[in-house]
Formats: sequence, C-alpha cells, structure tokens
Amino acid sequence: MAEKGKNSSGAGDPARTLELLWRDGSAAAPAGRRGRRPGLTVDAVVDAALALADDGGLDALTMRAVAQHLGVTPMTLYTYVPGKAELLDLMVDAVFLRMDRPPFHPGEPWRARLTAVADANRALHLRHPWLVELRIVRAPLGPGVMTKYEYELGAFEGLGLDDVSRDSALTYVLGFVQSGARAELDARAVARESAMSDGEWWDAHEPLLARVLDETRFPLAARVGEAAAVAYGGLYDAEHAYRFGLERVLDGLAALGERGR
Repeated sequence: MAEKGKNSSGAGDPARTLELLWRDGSAAAPAGRRGRRPGLTVDAVVDAALALADDGGLDALTMRAVAQHLGVTPMTLYTYVPGKAELLDLMVDAVFLRMDRPPFHPGEPWRARLTAVADANRALHLRHPWLVELRIVRAPLGPGVMTKYEYELGAFEGLGLDDVSRDSALTYVLGFVQSGARAELDARAVARESAMSDGEWWDAHEPLLARVLDETRFPLAARVGEAAAVAYGGLYDAEHAYRFGLERVLDGLAALGERGR
C-alpha cells in the first residue's frame, strides 16, 4: 500500500482519523475483523510509531517499520490504522495529550503562565524532534489537541485580549518556540555530526579567521561577534536565545494588551 501524507498532518481520511482520535477508553480495535492480532491496540501502534520517530525521525517511520517493531505483518497493522497520514495525526494528538501542563494558580501573572506554556512546548519539541519536521497546518482535532488548546488559551487571562487576538497571540508564541527548538536541534545535530562543540570549532578555526577577517573593514561584526562568542562560550547559546527571545515576545504581548484597554 502507498503511504499518503508523507511528513504532513491532516492529510488522511478526516472521518476515519476523527473516529480513531476519539476512540473509546479501551483504545482497542473492534473485534471480529479479519487480520487483527489479539491484544494489539491502536494505542500500542501509536506508541511503537512514537518510539521509532523519537529515535530516528520521520524518515524512520514507515508502516512496515511499525509492523516489524510490533511483530506483525503490515497488512495486520492496516486493520488498526489505515495509513501513515492517519498515524501521524494520532501521534501528534498523543504527545499533546501527554505533555506537561503545570496548573495555573489564582492571581498568577499572565507572563508567568505564558512562560510555563512556552517552556512546556519547548521541552515537548526537544523530547520529540520529529515534531519540527512535521507540517501541521490542519491540526488533528482530537482530545490532545483540544485539551492543549483549551489550557494554553487560559494562560492569557488578565491580558485584556479579545478572542481573535488571543488565538493569534497563542499562534505567535508557539511559532516562536517551534522556531527556536528547530534552531537548537539543528545546532545539536551539527555538533553531533562534526564531533565538535561550538567552542572546539572556534578554537580550531580562530587562527584562520583572524587572518582573513579584517577588523577595520568589519568593525561592528568583529567587536560584537567577539563579545557574543565570549558570552556564549561559542557561536550560539540556545538557552540564551530562547530566554532573550521569549522576553521580547512577552513584551510585545504586553504592549498589545495595553493598546486594547
């Protein structure tokens, strides 16, 4: 069988996807269909797919690989999940449902609540790197997605935004977090593939860079670049970039809230 919706969420059969997303608590496939293995459930299929994607990315995720992981034939697997497109939706909804959601406390400042939301999403992307590879435009409207959306909208209480602005502000925050997570994961991949940290790379190439980069021609780049490299201990500090950027995002939302009052 051809696999639809490669690395894209929302590309499967909407009716079948919603049926699977909102399955009953047992998460077991209905009995009586040929090809089913006793004891295997949709949840088990999703967990196997998550293990493969977490370890090897979306390229490692195929229906055949999931079937092998579970010790069944691909045809058996298709009796539980119709294809990769629907499986990706189930995976997204599962990690959203399981992610950390610290409770909001009465009187807690909105900046603290939004920081908690951003931190939880950053941790989610770093724990499941395949999420940044996945195109999510039509989010699967399952219990995980809806629980996450309801919770995160609540973080904006007290900011004074109307409903449309609240939705847009959440999209803005989550877009910032995803972009930062992608940059951090890329930096980790470069360090892993080169077997060198930023500091080690800088030390190895500094003599050559000192010869070819003319400080009189690029005075700002030389001065600022050196100051940043000393501060970061290398070329890039993901934690600093995230914290600095998040504060600026929150400053912007504060201005938006004040403007709406």
